[in-house]
Amino acid sequence: MPESFAAFRDANGVVNFEPVMFCLACGTKVPENARFCSSCGQAMESDTGTMLVDQDSSFPGETISPRASTPRKPPAAPAPLRHPRATGSPNPLTSSDPIGGGRFTPGQILAERYRIVALAGRGGMGEVFRAEDLTLGQIVAMKFLPERLSQDARALARFHAEVRNARQVSHPNVCRVFDIGETDGTLFLTMEYVDGEDLASVVRRIGRLSPDKATEIARQICAGLAAAHERGVIHRDLKPANIMLDGAGKIRITDFGLAGIAASIQGEEARAGTPAYMAPEQLAGKQVTTRSDIYSLGLVLYEILTGQRAFEASTLRELVRLRESGTITHPSTLVRDLDPLIERVILRCLESDPDKRPASALQVAAALPGGDPLAAALAAGETPSPEMVAAAGATEGIKPQVGLGLIATVLLGLVAHMFLADRYKIQNLTPFEKSPEVLLARSEEITQQLGFSETPADSAYGFFTDFDYLNYIQEHDKSRARWQRLSSDRPPTMVFWYRQSPREIASSDFFNFAGNVTLWEPPSDTTGMISVCLDSRGRLLFFKRIPPEHDPPRGASGPPDWPSLFSAAGLDPATFTAAAPEWSDLLYADTRAAWTREISAPIRSTERVEAAAYRGKPVYFRVLYPWADPWRDRAHQPSSHQKLANIVGIVVFAALLVGSVLLVRRNVRQKRGDEAGSWRLGNFLFFVFLTMWALQAHHLASLGEFGMIVLALAWAFLISTFARQLYFGLEPFVRRRDPHTLISWARLISGKIRDPLVGRDILIGTAYGVLLGAFESVDNIVLPLFGGLPPQPGTASMESLLGVRPTLGSIFRYTWAYVLFSLGVFFILFLLRLVVKKDWIAAIVIVFLGAVTNTGGDYFWSTFLFSAVIWLSIYLVLRRFGLLALVVGLVVQNTLVTFPMTTHLSRWYAGGAIAGILTVVAVALFAVYHALAGQPLFSTKALDD
Repeated sequence: MPESFAAFRDANGVVNFEPVMFCLACGTKVPENARFCSSCGQAMESDTGTMLVDQDSSFPGETISPRASTPRKPPAAPAPLRHPRATGSPNPLTSSDPIGGGRFTPGQILAERYRIVALAGRGGMGEVFRAEDLTLGQIVAMKFLPERLSQDARALARFHAEVRNARQVSHPNVCRVFDIGETDGTLFLTMEYVDGEDLASVVRRIGRLSPDKATEIARQICAGLAAAHERGVIHRDLKPANIMLDGAGKIRITDFGLAGIAASIQGEEARAGTPAYMAPEQLAGKQVTTRSDIYSLGLVLYEILTGQRAFEASTLRELVRLRESGTITHPSTLVRDLDPLIERVILRCLESDPDKRPASALQVAAALPGGDPLAAALAAGETPSPEMVAAAGATEGIKPQVGLGLIATVLLGLVAHMFLADRYKIQNLTPFEKSPEVLLARSEEITQQLGFSETPADSAYGFFTDFDYLNYIQEHDKSRARWQRLSSDRPPTMVFWYRQSPREIASSDFFNFAGNVTLWEPPSDTTGMISVCLDSRGRLLFFKRIPPEHDPPRGASGPPDWPSLFSAAGLDPATFTAAAPEWSDLLYADTRAAWTREISAPIRSTERVEAAAYRGKPVYFRVLYPWADPWRDRAHQPSSHQKLANIVGIVVFAALLVGSVLLVRRNVRQKRGDEAGSWRLGNFLFFVFLTMWALQAHHLASLGEFGMIVLALAWAFLISTFARQLYFGLEPFVRRRDPHTLISWARLISGKIRDPLVGRDILIGTAYGVLLGAFESVDNIVLPLFGGLPPQPGTASMESLLGVRPTLGSIFRYTWAYVLFSLGVFFILFLLRLVVKKDWIAAIVIVFLGAVTNTGGDYFWSTFLFSAVIWLSIYLVLRRFGLLALVVGLVVQNTLVTFPMTTHLSRWYAGGAIAGILTVVAVALFAVYHALAGQPLFSTKALDD
């Protein structure tokens, strides 16, 4: 007996339902307890469960399916269904057995194309005939609206919607709908004819399906439903009567009459459906989503596995009461041998809160026995354990073709990187002929020539780039060939510095965590400490010597030897004109002098020389150009872009610190954090940081080394603790929502470095890093093509020019830094997803924040676009391939920046380029070897064939 419902709200706003009964045969309204229709005499005890819409109801909906006849006792282990035939009263699209009656007779020709074979079924929404398509010679099903609804606008709209929605979905487990037609003023639709019976008939006939057969059918339902959801179509009326099972055991989802696009189902339209199979939010008229279909799927699975409905109700009031009470009989109490995994999936689908249900039909399929255990845990609403995450995913190797393609990408990317470096890296654009060892000897020689021959207790040296010069060219030269000026050796771009001291040179800056010495750190504050700067040809640019703090009066000293300083600088004093001194250092001097001259190449400017002496000995000498920055005199006034970057940085750091503390506290209380994994990560970063410090620090042969060790340990502890805090706070949430991004990472930190999936992601990360490194030079090519000016050339890491030890230290520095960076990106992305709720919005925000803090130069928007592409790639690699691939990619990319790449192998720094290339290639070969899991990279099978 079909039942529709009207609804009204009481004074408290609570929805109350008023059942309304209809006769399926003639549509006449009948009393709730009537056994027969007073108009046509039709019995009201039908099993059909067909739907009928109450056209006058203020709360549109569909009839509740009547309670099925009590099935016979389910067999203990029913045999799999082979070739079922319908019994009793079939639903639309059931068996091929001829059925008498109906508005058309067998043999009748309709629309000059279709020959009626038999009535296949009759329901509240019309009749379905088996027919022969005379044009194509195929058997089809023809569905006709009942005569009482043929003039109803709403019924006609649903009829058209069924065709429109069903045709958007093409899948073997979805019944194909061909077209809509008209004959003698009556609309019909043609669809695939399924020679079988619906699941409602199957359940009535045999009681329940065996768990194995039910699982097989459930997977097919999930596949068809997922195909519909992928097209944005929500079925809204998923029930056993709308799922056909053919003779081969294959199912088809039918009847898309109520289906709709997710975004268009709003208001009263959300209430349409069969109440017995509607989700709570659908029954209440709230938002209908794909998870509403997941709820209906759970009801279907419950019914075919147990032979009973999850909620047995004869009226709508009773159904609403049962739903509100939340009382449901667990399937395992009805079926003793039911797999607990199946029960967990069903109960998870039947959660009242849509957010607690599985996210997709595919997730339900994966959670069924024989599927993915990780998906099973997610579908059950559980957080998978770290061990489960590590055990999930692929265990076999990648295809050799994929491995070969990635290796080829790495090699081609390295070649491209070398050629791009020749054109767009400073070390290849400026004269850079002498090695640091030669320049070191030249610095010591100049020091002795100036009269300072004492043996130093300690010394240090290195390189730096004169960015003031680069910024000056960028601001004042708007020609496309502006960077060709760097080919001149004066003014210099690359500067060599040297320091010596009668005491040990030890950095005391807490934030100098690497423990290295620079030209400015530690400050020059010891008597006799000397600083020297040379250009790449070994000519003096800067000299400073600290005079004595206590110097008793002595006899008269001679005049300073300025010509020796000019000679060391490679300058001719005769070309200069004396000028008033303008520049001074912090040291004391009793004599000052200055000279200037005009130069025209490579850039028209004034070359200035400032010098100072104390008691006839030079204490200060400097060659200056207009771009020299008197930074001691300048108040710190950051630009608006710098202010924005600083604000973003502070907010991000505060969010990371406070958010991670709160999450750690929560995870500790709930005992769900990966404590072992976080300790392994912390220990790894602790070791990496100390290794970096050991390689890069300026060590001392005294007890002062002990203080440096304590400082290094403090930094290592701080960094490893912060990383462990981030990981422990974030990892459980990622493990619950995006566990696939952690699979290879979890395997790696558990010690499975030779795992195929670990190898795959390291290989992918290596290829990504090489491509990202090459992409950084693309703007040098693209901007001139569109009339823009080439941006500043890139620079190599200065450590890579000083030998193996500092270079290895840089690689270790990038390792711990980009592990922290990747965890930070992951954490910020997680916080954004909590706030904005949508993944794509979170992605846009993080790409925007990353790009806006990395812009500059002549063209803001082009720089912003290139930065956005880089940040988008970071997001995509993180989401698609996971944390390990991102970390490896960023480390490889910065390693390539570290090494001074060039194709000119005769240059003194070419060894560093070769070492960098071999390092990246070695990582890629190691990764592909383990990613293949024993498969040969090159196969002779094709030759044998």
